[in-house]
Amino acid sequence: MTPPTTTPRRTIFTASRVLPIAAGVAALLILLPVVALALRAPWRDAAGLLTSPGVLDAARLSLIVSVGAVVLSLLIGFPVAWTLARVEFPGRSVLRTVVLMPMVLPPIVGGVALLAAFGRNGLLGGVLASVGVSLPFTTAGAVVAVTFVSCPFMILSLESGLNGLDRRFERAAETLGAGGWTVIRRVVLPALAPALRAGIALTWARALGEFGATVAFAGSHPHQTRTLPLAIYDALSTDLDAAVMLGLLLVAISLAVLLVLGGRMFTR
Repeated sequence: MTPPTTTPRRTIFTASRVLPIAAGVAALLILLPVVALALRAPWRDAAGLLTSPGVLDAARLSLIVSVGAVVLSLLIGFPVAWTLARVEFPGRSVLRTVVLMPMVLPPIVGGVALLAAFGRNGLLGGVLASVGVSLPFTTAGAVVAVTFVSCPFMILSLESGLNGLDRRFERAAETLGAGGWTVIRRVVLPALAPALRAGIALTWARALGEFGATVAFAGSHPHQTRTLPLAIYDALSTDLDAAVMLGLLLVAISLAVLLVLGGRMFTR
């Protein structure tokens, strides 16, 4: 007798039953900590905790730093993504590895590296000091640190979007006499809108939650660099209720950013 063989149909049927279970377990692992945070939250004191001067100041700084990081990431990310997607040159894979390195680098290491580069005694610290620029332990330094960590998300999104565009429309515009900048403005950017929204959403979400590089390069100074993640860390040792509410606030802001800016991408 020949041993029974597993038919492709049976394999597909088994996978269709097992994979949803695995997906449910993964979703539970993600949702459970958030639910636990919500159950632990002191909702009766929420208004007072969230409207305290320290929290409002941290929220203001988080908004300033994250928006600044998104703008810088866009200004840096689009040329880099265009180069990686459209320009053939030796070492392109090396450039991609370098610009994406902050994604896998521990953020605290990124902060130390920024100090080594832009600190008072760093590689470029003396040059910056000679023109009156000081980045460490300033709001501008926090923006630089957050940009360093979050910019790769913008580059990846834009490069992927550029690679997926149908270039026949660009060639058609060129044959009709459109210049390079006109093609980019009138053809490429409108078609790149979904990737741009995704890049902004992912970059902003990453920027809002950044901690390690910021605390190493910019410190945790009230009114200057203490963003919401740093305020949460400081509150853990002094006021756990405040830390929990700040955590929920950051979760709510991050979800709102993803839904507003990335909703179209995630529903396609």
